[in-house]
Amino acid sequence: MLNVVLPDGSRKQYDRPVTPLEIAAEIGPRLAQATVAAAVDGQIVSANAALPAEGEIALRILTAKDAESLDVLRHSCAHIMARAVMRLYEGVQLAFGPTVENGFYYDFELPRSLSEEDFPAIEAEMAKIVAADEPFERFELPRDDAIRLCADLGQTLKVEHLREGLAEHERVSFYRQGEFVDLCRGPHIARPKSIGAFKLMSVSGAFWKGDSSRQQLQRIYGTAWFTAAEQEAYLKRIEEAKRRDHRVLGRQLELFTVDPMVGSGLILWLPKGAIIRRELENFLYGVLMQSGYQPVNTPHIGRIELYQTSGHYPYYKESQFPPIDMALRDTAGGDEANRGEQEKYLLKPMNCPHHIKIYQSKPRSYRDLPLRLAEFGTVYRFEQTGELTGMTRVRGFTQDDAHLFCTEDQVADEFRGCVEMTQFVLQTLGMNDYRVRLSFRDPTSDKYVGRPEVWQRAEAALKAVCESMQLPNLEIALGEAAFYGPKADFIVKDCIGRQWQLGTVQLDYNLPSAERFNLTYVGPDNQLHQPVMIHRAPFGSLERFVGMLIEHFAGAFPLWLAPEQVRVMPVSEKFEQYGRQVEQRLAAAGMRAAGDYRAEKISAKIRDAQLQQVPYMFVCGGREAEAEAVAIRHRRQGDLGVVGLPAAIERLQSEIASREIR
Repeated sequence: MLNVVLPDGSRKQYDRPVTPLEIAAEIGPRLAQATVAAAVDGQIVSANAALPAEGEIALRILTAKDAESLDVLRHSCAHIMARAVMRLYEGVQLAFGPTVENGFYYDFELPRSLSEEDFPAIEAEMAKIVAADEPFERFELPRDDAIRLCADLGQTLKVEHLREGLAEHERVSFYRQGEFVDLCRGPHIARPKSIGAFKLMSVSGAFWKGDSSRQQLQRIYGTAWFTAAEQEAYLKRIEEAKRRDHRVLGRQLELFTVDPMVGSGLILWLPKGAIIRRELENFLYGVLMQSGYQPVNTPHIGRIELYQTSGHYPYYKESQFPPIDMALRDTAGGDEANRGEQEKYLLKPMNCPHHIKIYQSKPRSYRDLPLRLAEFGTVYRFEQTGELTGMTRVRGFTQDDAHLFCTEDQVADEFRGCVEMTQFVLQTLGMNDYRVRLSFRDPTSDKYVGRPEVWQRAEAALKAVCESMQLPNLEIALGEAAFYGPKADFIVKDCIGRQWQLGTVQLDYNLPSAERFNLTYVGPDNQLHQPVMIHRAPFGSLERFVGMLIEHFAGAFPLWLAPEQVRVMPVSEKFEQYGRQVEQRLAAAGMRAAGDYRAEKISAKIRDAQLQQVPYMFVCGGREAEAEAVAIRHRRQGDLGVVGLPAAIERLQSEIASREIR
């Protein structure tokens, strides 16, 4: 007997084989028609999958309204695309076809090269397959039989995967749709006609199983949606994202550059970009000082033993620059002395080991705690060349890093303070659409340091604080914790709906432990105790944060952040002297102002200022010079009228002081 528990708590019993789709039909024909897939005890399965014959399961019928359904739809569309490619071209070898963010891809080995010119034919064939509405049928085979089947189909890549990648699997599953058969775990949609819209996006090269020493494949990317309206909105977002690309705007607005002679992934901040960075640092520095933080500075390198003790080396060895070997010399500088002995240094991958050593620079008492150390510290990661992306994926970046050392009784208040600071930073920048992800340890993984009971204590403390704050859209992600402790990550949605992982707050019982740095403080009982450590970075990486801001604001920064806040524009050369006086008054008031004194029409000057995203333009003519006034223009709102110069300056100062976001 099978007991099925539905989301509303109601129960159904079956003494016969049954599928989720059959249960949906019992509930109602409209639900059956809308069914895409199902969740059985939290695991997504096809709607026509056979449910267990006995026991108890929790069943949730998934429709287009459920977030999980879109991945199922796209995986099915990847199969439909592969089927279309095999119909159109000879000698197709199938590799893998997973879903990715906003879409899917499938890798093929073909005797001919595909290009975007082939997309219309492939899409037309896909449309025929969708219209036929043939179901996806699952079947299982013993692995040896599966190998014979794939060999009979001429699919040598699948044969290799069965022999090597799935060598420990006794049975494997396939999905059939018409003449198309593919080795696949599933799940798939109940009806192909559920795919309301699809589009092939690009084609690129790939390697079999990601190994550059293996054969090269062709990868076709696509997207798929339940409705044409959803796809159209997505394609518009793609176009808007291209318009906002920080790499393009960064070049146009002269914010940053990357030079091959300096090195890939190493950002050169140009003067205008450096102003934005400095304003962000000054803003956060003021918040830190008001919150009892103490500024520190640490070197860019350290002895490798420091990072071996912390665990960063070798845990992150593959993503770090190689160690620097330095031969020891005697005090007289002789080359022969201590020959063969060496010190090894590492470009620092994290600031926390350095801050720990500052904590250990003298004995600490419970009266010293909490100790809050803050630094805008630059760290280095050896990211692969293909993964580098402008400012958002780099090899050298500056973190707005801080580490708090506190007693266990202080953990809740200190962690809450860090979360509130991150919220304040995001709110100041008008980024109020975010969710908080609690990243916990995966108990089955061996990548984490520390005892399980310590992790349980840390995760319980973090969860209790975050739940008490009623953080928006709180979720838990197993396996996403740092190797030394759980964390709360802020996932921020920008103005066109893209999600960015930005600020983070991490709780750490492991680095202070006796197994690592053996941090101590003298408690009120005059005994030594171990402090708890909190890692905190509201911006995360300044490079990534500014890259995201460029795209979020499309280069039109709020007045307080804008590299050039006001541009003064005389309507003709006759009023240049007054224009320069206005510019000097603005500079004296602490504003970043520049003048356009070219012999150009005022319309051309206004257009150029708008292209450079200057927030305000002060236009000066004869009437303004006589009245000691300016005609104010805003880059978005246009003409705001003639205002006396003192009042105009006061107006802008008020907007800067309030950090207004328009």
